[in-house]
Amino acid sequence: MTVELGYWLSSEEHPPQALVHNAVRAEELGFRHAMISDHFHPWVSKQGNSAFVWSVLGAIAVRTERLRVGTGVTASLLRIHPAVVAHAAATVADMMPGRFLLGMGTGERLNEHVTGEKWPTIGERQSMLEEYVDVIRRLWAGDEVTFRGSYYTVEQAVLFTRPDEPPPVLIAAKGEQAAELAGRIGDGLIGTSPEADAVRTFEEKGGRGKPKHAQVTLCWADDESTARRVAQEWFPNTALQGPLSTELARPADFDEATAMVTEDAIADAVPCGPDPEKHVAAIREYVDAGYDHVYLHQIGPDQEGFFRFWQEELQPRLSRSLARADVA
Repeated sequence: MTVELGYWLSSEEHPPQALVHNAVRAEELGFRHAMISDHFHPWVSKQGNSAFVWSVLGAIAVRTERLRVGTGVTASLLRIHPAVVAHAAATVADMMPGRFLLGMGTGERLNEHVTGEKWPTIGERQSMLEEYVDVIRRLWAGDEVTFRGSYYTVEQAVLFTRPDEPPPVLIAAKGEQAAELAGRIGDGLIGTSPEADAVRTFEEKGGRGKPKHAQVTLCWADDESTARRVAQEWFPNTALQGPLSTELARPADFDEATAMVTEDAIADAVPCGPDPEKHVAAIREYVDAGYDHVYLHQIGPDQEGFFRFWQEELQPRLSRSLARADVA
């Protein structure tokens, strides 16, 4: 299995100009892939950002030449009509031919409640996602589309700006039902935990041979105590358990829910510090679970320090550690 390493662009933590700069730096340092989060709100108030991802992607398309970029993930079942996402994604794909991937998911109340619509159950959201992807693919085919489904209506719509080949649609999945849906309708899988069962279900339900992408969150700093503090301050939501991440409505709610998250809890959830072997071990878990595209999400503002760490210490050790997996 060839494993390809990518860089995660956190829209919640960085303003749009910095996201574009970081994408350029990632390409300069040899990353072949990047994924960018697509949120209306940040998770917690401290993160302080949440730019409109389609504007940022347009700038990245112009400023990069080789970097392959995906959304991680677009989950706008209520917030944006699928015809609009089809339009936006087709434009970005046309601007970066062969370099764009559309990541889709069932989303969080945090981003979707802003339109005032009822927040659906997970079963309803999975049905909506299937119809959403169907609408997008119909429009990407280039024909005039009139569609009246259970959740969405499209009337006499044609996309005139489209890439020669439609981009892959990757589906985010945590549980078994989501992994089944991803295997059935997706061109690939996106995961955020090293669960081999999700990969296995995805493959059994139609995903065999399709790419499997994963986000690994980490926090490098010159010393472990600084990394633990930065991770707790900037991304405490990584330590939340259960359905809170999908059910809380506001950054203020996440602020309250994470107020008692300790540095120890963060360190259990996120590898922290300057030891490259700690980060290699976390990445290896995802590779061992079956993921073949792994994106590194460095928490906090010091992305340049992480890039130095990547170039001088982490990438060489990863190449040796994952040699049996044929790392790229």
